[in-house]
Amino acid sequence: MEDDFDFNAAGAMNDEMMDDVAYDDDAPVTLKVGEEKEIGKEGLKKKLLKEGEGWDTPDNGDEVEVHYTGTLLDGTKFDSSRDRGTPFKFTLGQGQVIKGWDQGIKTMKKGENALFTIPAELAYGESGSPPTIPPNATLQFDVQLLSWLSVKDICKDGGIFKKILNKGENWENPKDLDEVLVNYEVRLEDGTVVAKSDGIEFTVEDGHFCPALSKAVKTMKKGEKVLLTVKPQYGFGEKGKQASGDEGAVPANATLQITLELVSWKTVSDVTKDRRVMKKILKEGEGYERPNEGAVVQVKLIGKLQDGTIFTKKGYDDGAELFEFKTDEEQVIEGLDRAVMSMKKGEVATLTVAPEYAFGSTESKQELATIPPNSTVIYELELVSFVKEKESWDMNTQEKIEAAGKKKEEGNSLFKAGKYLKASKRYEKAVKYIEYDTSFGDEEKKQAKALKVSCNLNNAACKLKLKEYKQAEKLCTKVLENDSRNVKALYRRAQAYINLADLDLAELDIKKALEIDPDNRDVKLEYKVLKEKMREYNKKDAKFYGNIFAKLGALDSKKTAAPMAIDSKA
Repeated sequence: MEDDFDFNAAGAMNDEMMDDVAYDDDAPVTLKVGEEKEIGKEGLKKKLLKEGEGWDTPDNGDEVEVHYTGTLLDGTKFDSSRDRGTPFKFTLGQGQVIKGWDQGIKTMKKGENALFTIPAELAYGESGSPPTIPPNATLQFDVQLLSWLSVKDICKDGGIFKKILNKGENWENPKDLDEVLVNYEVRLEDGTVVAKSDGIEFTVEDGHFCPALSKAVKTMKKGEKVLLTVKPQYGFGEKGKQASGDEGAVPANATLQITLELVSWKTVSDVTKDRRVMKKILKEGEGYERPNEGAVVQVKLIGKLQDGTIFTKKGYDDGAELFEFKTDEEQVIEGLDRAVMSMKKGEVATLTVAPEYAFGSTESKQELATIPPNSTVIYELELVSFVKEKESWDMNTQEKIEAAGKKKEEGNSLFKAGKYLKASKRYEKAVKYIEYDTSFGDEEKKQAKALKVSCNLNNAACKLKLKEYKQAEKLCTKVLENDSRNVKALYRRAQAYINLADLDLAELDIKKALEIDPDNRDVKLEYKVLKEKMREYNKKDAKFYGNIFAKLGALDSKKTAAPMAIDSKA
């Protein structure tokens, strides 16, 4: 509290009034100018004198600045910051002021002026504050909220407090993989500068200088400037830090004051979710649309080895044609294919592609250089334009059936080539085209049903190859719900059950399939596989239970032998 603030109503409170404030968690009180309402359930009233700006209100921990005039109900003025010409500053929700202030000012917007009527229980109670405030006095405060600095405990453990000095733009925050550009200055509590740097770039998860920087930037917006109070556990702990280069020493267990500005950042994403294809956005694209599977894209690209050797360049030279390809058709390496489907029109990015998503373990001759085996490659890429493959909701019923048939044929070709994952995706997309057939005519429904059955069965075959047995079982069950005598579905579900060790269920499916088609060679062969599995399991069970019975028998013999040994010694 400032020395010239001699009114205790906004200053220190008596010990018996320092209990935690119980705030009302209901929606904020909304008032029209001149209107008065009760806040909470303890008798605090607020009358709006002048509307504030925007929608934001301060929260506990924020440093607020106000002008106020305090009076008794009879109009007697006992204190006023306006008379002193100096606004009053305090930290909200920390018990630095009377409870009525902590509760009321939380409801105000910047620039708002309100009259608070505060009952004694939320002010000075039975004791009052002699000589200006009598016992059990209800007080009135004409308060204007001038401004506030938001202060947040960003780790929720008191380790880093963040005070916003300048608000940032938009709403996004950097993530772990992103590369941030910051300015910062680090001081000890006595004001000694120990580090200062402008234009430092680092990856958030890798961090820089001390752990607090990474923790803080993840809560910041572009252009935001903050003052961090950093406890030792997020600074340099018990060991401190020795001076090095331009950086001064940090004593053991030192609390740091860090001014930090987030200048900008580049968004980095893990395209394949295994950190083998990483995309860093250099320039944001337009809108929200991205290419889908089957889209025709036009790009500019430069492909390089890690040593900088350029092996391909398309669309960048004057008059050069843009590079065009169709996504999800294996016309380019998988890493490039998948990355471009994550981009927006006009987006510029760099891709770092590991060998398994690039050219693999074999040498690859490109137009400008040869790529050695097991090479990680880097692309500079701009998505100039794209035309999405037509989605089902843009098609009429006949187009949906034709599109489903086309995807099924593509899936068949991929299956024969041993590309089971890609084939599975084609079958899934085919089914999506015709999944909802309420608008189909009778003949179209018949065609759609046949396609669904075929695609689900073929997809089940893919799932078996991919060892996704539960998914294979679900696909076959879906077919059998509409056609309980489908031998292929029974056969493939039995295969899934065998691999899931549900042998009884597998036997039921195989027996039913043989009832329907007694001469089916594939089903007969699978029955032999099942019987062999059953014999193996029976042997294992017999051995397992035999061992248990043997151990139990040995234990029983020991129990009967023990008394005899005792008797012989007697």
